[in-house]
Amino acid sequence: MSIRRTPRGTTALDRLRERYTDVERVCSECGHVDTDGGWSAKTTGSAVLYRHVCPSCGAIETRTLSLK
Repeated sequence: MSIRRTPRGTTALDRLRERYTDVERVCSECGHVDTDGGWSAKTTGSAVLYRHVCPSCGAIETRTLSLK
């Protein structure tokens, strides 16, 4: 039986941001593949807001995770 270990200091919300950075790299507006960029995360207390700005066209992609 294998136990999956989480790196110290990494939360589930950090891992979700990393997933967006690793998987969601293609801009839905212009098709640019952002190989260097990443998603930022901000919390309001009741939600976590993830945001990425396309370096090519400036389009903003967002994802919201409700903490209800």
